[in-house]
Amino acid sequence: MAKAPVLTPRADDFPRWYQDLIAKAELADNGPVRGTMVIRPYGYGLWERMQAEMDARIKETGAQNAYFPLLIPQSYLTKEADHVEGFAPELAVVTHGGGKELEEPAVVRPTSEMIINDYFSKWVQSYRDLPLLINQWANVVRWELRPRLFLRTSEFLWQEGHTAHATYEEARDFAAHIHRKVYEDFMVNVLAMDVVPGRKTVKERFAGAVNTLTLEGMMGDGKALQMATSHELGQNFAKAFNTRYLSKDGRQELVWQTSWGSTTRMIGALVMMHGDDHGLRVPPRLAQIQAVVLAIKGDEAVLAKVRELGDQLRAAGIRVRVDDRTDTPFGRRAVDWELKGVPVRIEIGPRDLENGTAMLARRIPGGKEPVAIDTLVEVLPKVLEEDQELLLRQSRERRESRTSEVSTVEEVVEVATAGGWARIPWATLGEAGETRLADHAVTVRCLVAEDGSVPDEGDAPGNVAIVARAY
Repeated sequence: MAKAPVLTPRADDFPRWYQDLIAKAELADNGPVRGTMVIRPYGYGLWERMQAEMDARIKETGAQNAYFPLLIPQSYLTKEADHVEGFAPELAVVTHGGGKELEEPAVVRPTSEMIINDYFSKWVQSYRDLPLLINQWANVVRWELRPRLFLRTSEFLWQEGHTAHATYEEARDFAAHIHRKVYEDFMVNVLAMDVVPGRKTVKERFAGAVNTLTLEGMMGDGKALQMATSHELGQNFAKAFNTRYLSKDGRQELVWQTSWGSTTRMIGALVMMHGDDHGLRVPPRLAQIQAVVLAIKGDEAVLAKVRELGDQLRAAGIRVRVDDRTDTPFGRRAVDWELKGVPVRIEIGPRDLENGTAMLARRIPGGKEPVAIDTLVEVLPKVLEEDQELLLRQSRERRESRTSEVSTVEEVVEVATAGGWARIPWATLGEAGETRLADHAVTVRCLVAEDGSVPDEGDAPGNVAIVARAY
């Protein structure tokens, strides 16, 4: 009788496979309130690594971290009409506190444009106060009707950046810099994700923005996932909050602003883009555990060697875990680490020790081979870099092989329904075609220029629409 697979095969039921993997790799559980989640230590460790990489890149731009309140007076949300309309269906509102009805209801932040702009209007007085570059690591609440762990939850973790500038050009260039040098660099070079940078259509852009830049990734089932966004807010919020500065010429001017964010949705993307039927595959540059050294049996010499090797690898700068839990069967431990996607397992038993070798199991390409123990400190960094590059290459090859050039709305729907992406001239599709696609649960993910760059204008000649079904 065939042994049942640990995970539902992706080809049989991709959503079920996704849920199985999150549970069995111990990433998260559903929270007690519908739509919430408990992020387990292994899943939170991935987020901490993402935070560290992103935070370093954000600080390189000159932005500083701050923190703003979770509760926002409801009246704030009425100050920018498009913004409040965009978030109204998702709001959670607090009406009572301390056993009494509040004089003014408070909204649990769905985003912090409103409260941050209120303080920007106090902090900005002169051109000398600009640019003002603020980032916040926080949680937000957007009441989700169709929750799915990491992808759509009523509460999630994120970073949100907010900036104020003296000119339109400065704000535009800063939003573009965040888009490419923070988000795209992180996703390509750390997450090993081949993402498409582009511009959102008017229909898809952030509520209250004049332009939204996005990064779109193709998941293992061919659907798209919006990975991070950077918005030009123009002067919409500056007008609403009267955020002005005294220019060098002595005139009162409205500031120009940006906002930008990325979320724990990236953990869901990590699962769906790199995972396989055996579990997660974590890019080595991201992995909180790059290598695990396993003792196959509780032999004292074996235990001493795995601990010694762990110290040597750690000293060489490799993030390593020693698994000497020999009271748990080796096979079970190996499967658990495979599910968690640790890039490399180094397995050592009494026979290996006699031969001076260890079994090197590589999670990303698969396969095992004996390697001399004395060479592992030298060999492992090269192996990890090879596997990082392999994940990125596989991600790119998947997207390229499943993207089709089309010329009609009907062809777009056919490609997207079959689990692929379509490219169609924006001049051919247009807003009318975009509206027709909505009837088939298909959306324009972004607009790109003919050469693949991000277009300066949404209606620039030669713009191409990237179209797909999406999470």
